[in-house]
Amino acid sequence: MNGNRSRTELLAQLRRAGREHSDATALFHSALAAEAGLHPTDYKALGVLDRLGPMSAGELGRHTGLAAASVTNLIERLVAKGFLRREPDPLDRRRALLHADVAELVDNDIFASWQRTATQMWERYSDTELAVILDFLADTAQWLRTRTEERSSQNAGRAVE
Repeated sequence: MNGNRSRTELLAQLRRAGREHSDATALFHSALAAEAGLHPTDYKALGVLDRLGPMSAGELGRHTGLAAASVTNLIERLVAKGFLRREPDPLDRRRALLHADVAELVDNDIFASWQRTATQMWERYSDTELAVILDFLADTAQWLRTRTEERSSQNAGRAVE
């Protein structure tokens, strides 16, 4: 599979490809956000809510690394645009749960095209290879979430100048 490339070369290429993938992903999501009239942060927050389900504003802040004031502003923008609704928490009527409405975001040509393309790309890989890819992506996502939470809590303790 690696031809004549040494492990050192493969690792260097993997790092480069990882950076290219990260940049391309961020720019792709920025384009999708702009198309929907959203800031990329708003778009990604909706993705968190869609993936994890309804949650409180504080929980959304923890998952996104945003400060409380930023979450409040984000919620107001998304409610005003119809992408988010607040409902009373059935377990604690003093707090609201945030519910995302992302149908408009995922029912567009670009997103649908990506889903078709990804499905076609995955066909090239065996089940064993897909399991390795899945493992890598899940581990990477967990590492990134952990580092984001650490950074957010460190930054929360710092005074804003």
